Amino acid sequence: MNAPVKSFAAVSVAVLPPVARLNLRIAPADLDTASATFGLPLPGKIGQGQAKGDRAAWCLGPDEWLLHAPEVEQAAIVADFAAVRALTPHSLTVISDREFTIAITGPSAQELLSVACPLDLLRMAPGTAKRTLFDSAQVVLIRDSDDAFRIEVWRSFFPHVSELLDIALREFACGL
Repeated sequence: MNAPVKSFAAVSVAVLPPVARLNLRIAPADLDTASATFGLPLPGKIGQGQAKGDRAAWCLGPDEWLLHAPEVEQAAIVADFAAVRALTPHSLTVISDREFTIAITGPSAQELLSVACPLDLLRMAPGTAKRTLFDSAQVVLIRDSDDAFRIEVWRSFFPHVSELLDIALREFACGL
């Protein structure tokens, strides 16, 4: 789903193009194998992210990682992990169609997110990700830089999250 960019002077909101999105569950002891299979060192600390080229990974739990890659690489990634499954037990679930990614960028991105996100965004370092809530919707919030965030939101919650962001943008534009 590609939606028009909505913005006012200090912040923009846009739905990003699809990516290969996978959920990996694997024992931390097997992280080296998973890293070699995915092609980048997977972070070992909850919240940390790692990127290399067009691929990225974020540790969401003690044995859980969110993986992103170009959409055209999805089948190859799934095949690569299937090839190591016999020696390295894991679960790799394709969740590409389950979620949309919304980018929030600009000097007021943090302020816009704070209208419905309970996290202390000042404490969230660039390059990290956290599972959290946006109003009542569970999301994964990724901080790319000081003024750039992404929200990974389930398709079923997308209309709600999108509408809340739209309302907040209109309020910001009116100076409320």
